[in-house]
Amino acid sequence: MADIARTIIVFALENFSLSFFVLGLVVGGVASARQSPRDGAVIVEKLLSWYVFCAIGLSFLYNFVMHVFFGPMAAAFIGWADSPFQFEVGTASLGFAAVGFLAAWGSFEARLAAILGPSMFTLGAAVGHVHQMIAAHNVAPGNAGVILYMDIIVPLAGFALLWLDRRLAQVRRGSLRSHNGAAA
Repeated sequence: MADIARTIIVFALENFSLSFFVLGLVVGGVASARQSPRDGAVIVEKLLSWYVFCAIGLSFLYNFVMHVFFGPMAAAFIGWADSPFQFEVGTASLGFAAVGFLAAWGSFEARLAAILGPSMFTLGAAVGHVHQMIAAHNVAPGNAGVILYMDIIVPLAGFALLWLDRRLAQVRRGSLRSHNGAAA
């Protein structure tokens, strides 16, 4: 039993972007289930809030800790040598985390900013991972594993949630206008 628990914990920590992404969706799902009434706008609002908090805020806070305080271990996991640039990646990640935490329950524009910056970073990182796989045959788990897929999935999910949030807000405003127009 201890081996199974250890394996699960190691997997969750090594694949933190997946772990925090799933955590955000689960907590968002639970939060929306507790809301009454539940409609599409409420569900997307909760999913987006918790996505930004977990998949951006917590994930990039974890990335900061790993690159700044455990740099040699993080570099080895990616298949790289330890480098002073890890401190810079770590502090950039801390900035993304701070914006994520501030924007989680903020305006649409704040959430867009919280998703846009990290998305540019992770999509660029995905290109770098693929390049490293081809040019340097780097198939380390932190380069060619789950992180590669999550560097693409997390931004796509964020933009999809933003689009749904905006779309449902427009639909709601349209139905309120037609309802108010009918009453006048």
